[in-house]
Amino acid sequence: MNTAFRGQCRLPDSITAVTGKGSFTSPGSHKLVCEDFCLSLQEKADRLTVSVTAGDTPLSRLVLRWSLTLGQGCRILGGAWERGYGDLEWRGFVPERVMPWYFLADSGDEVFAFGVMTQPKAMCFWTADSQGVSLHLDLRSGGEGVVLQGRRLTAAQVLFRLYEGDAFAALERFCSELCPSPLMPDHPVYGSNNWYYAYGDSSHEEILQDASLLASLTWGLENRPYMVIDDGWQAQRTGDFNGGPWRQGNSRFPNMAALAAEMEARSVRPGIWMRPLWNRDPEIPAEWRLQRDPEYLDPSLPAVLDWISEDIRTLHDWGYRLIKHDFSTFDLLGGWGFQMGHVITRPGWHFGDGTKTTAEVVLGLYGAILRAAGDSLVLGCNCMGHLGAGLMHLNRTGDDTSGVLWERTRQRGVNTLAFTLPQHGSFFAIDADCVGITGKIDWELNRRWLQLLSESGTPLFVSIRPGVLSQEQEGEMRAAFSKASLGESRAVPLDWQDTTCPRRWDLSGREETFDWMPDAGTVFLEL
Repeated sequence: MNTAFRGQCRLPDSITAVTGKGSFTSPGSHKLVCEDFCLSLQEKADRLTVSVTAGDTPLSRLVLRWSLTLGQGCRILGGAWERGYGDLEWRGFVPERVMPWYFLADSGDEVFAFGVMTQPKAMCFWTADSQGVSLHLDLRSGGEGVVLQGRRLTAAQVLFRLYEGDAFAALERFCSELCPSPLMPDHPVYGSNNWYYAYGDSSHEEILQDASLLASLTWGLENRPYMVIDDGWQAQRTGDFNGGPWRQGNSRFPNMAALAAEMEARSVRPGIWMRPLWNRDPEIPAEWRLQRDPEYLDPSLPAVLDWISEDIRTLHDWGYRLIKHDFSTFDLLGGWGFQMGHVITRPGWHFGDGTKTTAEVVLGLYGAILRAAGDSLVLGCNCMGHLGAGLMHLNRTGDDTSGVLWERTRQRGVNTLAFTLPQHGSFFAIDADCVGITGKIDWELNRRWLQLLSESGTPLFVSIRPGVLSQEQEGEMRAAFSKASLGESRAVPLDWQDTTCPRRWDLSGREETFDWMPDAGTVFLEL
């Protein structure tokens, strides 16, 4: 029998467990026991804790089902496995829609919120339909059931909330409740990243040129910018391979510590990019590699975490004060977030330590990187933000923008900023990605993206090809950097429930409309 939702977390109406010994369903209760497997649910005033204990029975999935009436006409917004790809949006009921981590349902008068606390030990997603709500907990280790060997696992803590009024404010509040201990930089972060004009083709001298330009555009600002060296500096960067080793540069970057010191001498803070799990160092033993694909390291193993930690410490000790780690979701699971759906990786493989769930392995990796980074800021990219909240200072919450194709920046960047802004300050500082300035994108279009980012209160990063800015454009860049250095602005999308690319924004109390579309309209990326 359906029950109207009142915002209180309660026991589910049914429980399904999928294990190596079959699938078991029972009416909702505090426990589901079968042989050496036990699921227990603990009710508190504001949350429901889901725990499992098992011996040698492999555990794959739990499904908790609540019969709830959310009401006809609801608009629904879900999260993303690891970042948005221009696809975050409000929709009606789509029963098969996979909504990772949390979702909101806006009835017009009330906003219903469902989610799991950050850093769960299971990969969690929601589905919703006109008859109820389901929480799916993926307990697998890679593509096979986890074997807990008698261990008790607190898989997730579930929150239901009911808010009145504005959906954006509701999601901001809900995110703050989902993450009690965010990790934020102690100063506004902004600066430059060379990827979107260099695309891996750079050198020691060119980075210093970028640093000098950045310093000139931020002259007099007390909060100094970051100059982030992206892909291309590492020892074995060849062709399509952009992995490690990470403890030395290549012939174009002969002395990474000296480069960091020279960047600091130019009054910018050094930052650097790396890809922790793709590493062809011949000293790495074969048994440290993933069963799914031996090209990549297996961070379920303590020895691998020690190796990666030493990579990170090396970057810190060279003098880099922002460390951007990238590609870990793809390298671990073999796909991008938009490809995952209800199956996050192919079946038939497991981590080296099959007693750890995938979520636990990811949490272990993020935690090791943070500890090894010392006093350097950590920026995650292609990371699972719900697992990374509290373990990284900044997170790239959307797919790449571009220095070449405006359509990519419009589609990915604006959507990312609008729909992940509620996480900013509650999970981490969100990075909606760069303004790519190469001369190949109409400045009138890039100016709008630059303005919105600089007035959003989130980190502003730009990629500027030397020599392309006019004197007038340099002045606009200085003004944007000045705003970003303070981090005092606030942006709210006003039409985000009607479009994937909001035009109307509240910028610190001032409404402004942005024309994102070029005269030709949408240009499809594959063309």
